[in-house]
Amino acid sequence: MRVLLVAMLVFLPLGCLAAEIAGHIELSAEGKPLRAEEAQDAIVYFRPRVPPAVAPAAEISVMGTRRKQFVPRVLAITVGSQVRFPNEDPILHNAFSTSKDNAFDVGLYSQGNGEIVTFSHVGYVRVYCNVHHSMMGHILVLDTPYFTHPDANGNFRLPDVPAAQGDLVVWHERATPWHTVIDAAAADKPIAVPLELSQRRIPAHMNKFGKPYGRSSEGGY
Repeated sequence: MRVLLVAMLVFLPLGCLAAEIAGHIELSAEGKPLRAEEAQDAIVYFRPRVPPAVAPAAEISVMGTRRKQFVPRVLAITVGSQVRFPNEDPILHNAFSTSKDNAFDVGLYSQGNGEIVTFSHVGYVRVYCNVHHSMMGHILVLDTPYFTHPDANGNFRLPDVPAAQGDLVVWHERATPWHTVIDAAAADKPIAVPLELSQRRIPAHMNKFGKPYGRSSEGGY
């Protein structure tokens, strides 16, 4: 079971009661149910109507490369947080993104601790490797500290959220984000979340120069 991600220690404002939001994600593709463990790559977050104070994570998050894959493939962080891109492979990689406001390029790098990138804007960041077309990672930069991943059974739990109205969002790389307005104080039973995975796992994309990957784009590895 994947350990729930916590960006930071959350302190609720004085006089604000805490609540818990729980639910279950059901995945499908072309009308057919998928294995529950695939929901672990989803990100569930709650954004209260009154915006909470958000600070960068105290520790640097990590998105490494291992066996020509980004690990973890999906990462959620609070705005202003930092991510390190180490390389565990005996080959070269080049993590980059052209995502609006959070574009970066750490350059070609071999085994080692890798470069650190600060993500200063809220949004979705697609991470690619300029050497390997098949590598793709996802970073969701959030303006709320209340987020988690579902477990291997598709269940999720958000404890210690403000007992107030807000937006509950379930994001998955291959689905249209699921959204509902919820009163956390009245969330007395698990919420059922249906997600249809209709998007490709590795969509067509260009390299960091805006050109197609060539036949040798795997760099000979």
